[in-house]
Amino acid sequence: MSQHTADQRLADFQAIPVIDIHDLLHGDTAARQTVADALGRAAREVGFFQMVGHGIDQSLREGLIRQAKRFFAQSSDTKMQRYIGRYHHHRGYVPPGEESPDPAKPDMKEAFDLAFELPESDPEVLAGTPLLGPNPWPDLDGFRKPVAAYYEAAYQVGRALMGGFALALGLEEQQLLRHVNKPPSQLRLIHYPYNPDAEDAQGIGAHTDYECFTLLLPTAPGLEVMNGAGEWIDVPYQEDALVVNIGDMLEIWSNGEFVATSHRVRKVKQERYSFPLFFACDYHTEVAPLPELVERHGKAHYAPLTAGDHLYAQTIQTFRYLRERLAKGDITLPEGAREVGSLGQHGKHKDNPL
Repeated sequence: MSQHTADQRLADFQAIPVIDIHDLLHGDTAARQTVADALGRAAREVGFFQMVGHGIDQSLREGLIRQAKRFFAQSSDTKMQRYIGRYHHHRGYVPPGEESPDPAKPDMKEAFDLAFELPESDPEVLAGTPLLGPNPWPDLDGFRKPVAAYYEAAYQVGRALMGGFALALGLEEQQLLRHVNKPPSQLRLIHYPYNPDAEDAQGIGAHTDYECFTLLLPTAPGLEVMNGAGEWIDVPYQEDALVVNIGDMLEIWSNGEFVATSHRVRKVKQERYSFPLFFACDYHTEVAPLPELVERHGKAHYAPLTAGDHLYAQTIQTFRYLRERLAKGDITLPEGAREVGSLGQHGKHKDNPL
């Protein structure tokens, strides 16, 4: 799919659609297909939507937010006991300045990162597969249970969305879910401290997400999405909604029918929190344009890649502690690693600046 075609599809959107997915979770075949059709329109025309009817109870959302506030209120020394650089499967505390898609513009947030829980005895963990393993839960009474409960609820909604996206592409509902068994799907607890100088500072710089799609629980405005004309469109804050956006892997699987749209966080003065769940497929999955889509479009528009290797390579290039390990020779980039931001709408605009 050409750059021109992709940009024309996105050029006119000035708002983010709202989709009620209740019937995707609880409806019959026809009702699920109706929701899937709405998902497909949003994925093709915007790459983003607000999701309501998701069934993630308010008490679960509030429990997650409460525990995040407790964790980040601790001293820096206490938080650094779970510093992400202490571990070998990319989980733990991320201090301000540790992370940046562009090393020249470090993000000034802090975060606690966790992912799909696997025991040390799991064969993939024993084999040293990157990004897989147990979570280094903080030594904070009452933290783990509500955070894990939110993760499980959001992860199950993600599985339903994956089925909906498959239907939207004209596939069998379970076709993509066959590749979701032990995925490195990451939940980030992100804290933006109060910053009166934030007018000219980035919260999270412009990027696309590396996984299949993202389910974001926001707590305040600040997210912006780039349309095909290069304009930044605000995503309004809606208290009961999660924000969903298409990631690199789903764009490749769909052979470009779905668009991984560039987005950023800007204008963050007030203290706020944000909770993205990055829904991934299994580490060793080869992600390539699906044969049904290649036949429909006439040719494949993307080269295949290994999902986990792509995610790991992007992560190495984004986090300071991993860049340092790379420089020391302690780790290596996976073969065929792409530069950060080389896929999705972000990569297209880098290649063809407006």
